[in-house]
Amino acid sequence: MTENANFIEKFFKLKEHGTNISTEILAGFTTFMTMAYILIVNPLTLAEAGMDFGAVFTATVIASLFATLIMALYANLPFALAPGMGLNAFFAYSVVVASGHSWQLALTAVFVEGLIFIALTFFGIREAIVDCIPLNIKKAISVGIGLFIAFIGLFNSGILVKGAAPTVPLGLGDIVHSPTAIVAIVGIVITGILLALDVKGAIFLGIIISTIISMFLGVTAFPDQVASMPAAPNFWAFEFDKIMTGEFWIIVVTFLFVDLFDTIGTLVGVATKANMLDENGKVPNVNKALLADALGTTFGAMVGTSTVTTYVESASGVAQGGRTGLTSLVVAGLFFVALFLSPLFLMVPAAATAPALVIVGLFMMSPIQEINLTDFTEAIPCFLTIVMMPLSYSIAEGIVFGITSYVLLKVLTGRYKEVPIFTYFVAALFIFKTILG
Repeated sequence: MTENANFIEKFFKLKEHGTNISTEILAGFTTFMTMAYILIVNPLTLAEAGMDFGAVFTATVIASLFATLIMALYANLPFALAPGMGLNAFFAYSVVVASGHSWQLALTAVFVEGLIFIALTFFGIREAIVDCIPLNIKKAISVGIGLFIAFIGLFNSGILVKGAAPTVPLGLGDIVHSPTAIVAIVGIVITGILLALDVKGAIFLGIIISTIISMFLGVTAFPDQVASMPAAPNFWAFEFDKIMTGEFWIIVVTFLFVDLFDTIGTLVGVATKANMLDENGKVPNVNKALLADALGTTFGAMVGTSTVTTYVESASGVAQGGRTGLTSLVVAGLFFVALFLSPLFLMVPAAATAPALVIVGLFMMSPIQEINLTDFTEAIPCFLTIVMMPLSYSIAEGIVFGITSYVLLKVLTGRYKEVPIFTYFVAALFIFKTILG
């Protein structure tokens, strides 16, 4: 046992990163529990495009396992990957339902996107984009992601709902009578108490306790069976004969853009919060992390699921102390277990994971203290980055507003020399993409 522990310590460099095996395992469990909703949401979403639920469930699990395993063993970073929310909705509702394309063509677009990402990563272009983001914007991304994931938790649990009138976009849910809202509110209080008492594993314990409470309130129930055999995935279901059209490449570029900046935003934001940036403000092993994302997307399309991306819920594991690939290795292991014990994992409701997302949202806010709010060429872009993420429901759009406004303000105030050359190129790309829609 000692030899195994020594091997794990040396392989993942635990002491160098100020962590240990038990902390990393707990962080892995926490990350998995906060993102396990994708195991049912992704199959349900892609089923709207005519795909088989069971086949997509299997594809979701093995694509997530594959990509997260690469992140663990190759990049040695505590980030988990899975088919991305938003990207799966674009796949199902825009490409297939609204535009009338087949889900096979949509998978082909995802596959091509993945191959392009592999090429961009190989030539260091994606890494260059990460590096060109100004340090204050990187800190703002962390804060924006905090608000974004807290909003996800509050909305998915029913504490926040769509507004009752067209002029009111959001409103307070029925927090007195709604069982899901009650579970989430009680869970936030319990998790807060555990954190205040410095209980180890507070966030993970909060999820477990909230799940138990949700069973008593009828939000969820213990499954009739714990184990089940996975269905066969839709392997290599592509339509390469239809790729030579302008419409197909518009679909590819859309997948490409959203995935690129969602992933970059997540990597930068979570790494900033974890104090993992080096002395030059760069994310360690970022090219390896981006390759894990690219390979995950390509493999995911091969087995029949939408774009795989780095998950913002990784912040929950980082908040629990996860700092190395051992955290993501635990997540990968839990995905494997979920392949056969899916009923057990799927019983955890969104209301039970909402407290973790809300509390982690608080943790992600701390870098705002380091942002220079007196220099308006820095403060305004940071503010736009922060507010646009939750309000547009997109990490990518927050980055677009942040970097574009940063370049414009620096140039128009005569401080253009403070902007790296490649940042101008990225801002121009954003403007071009916005004009084209």
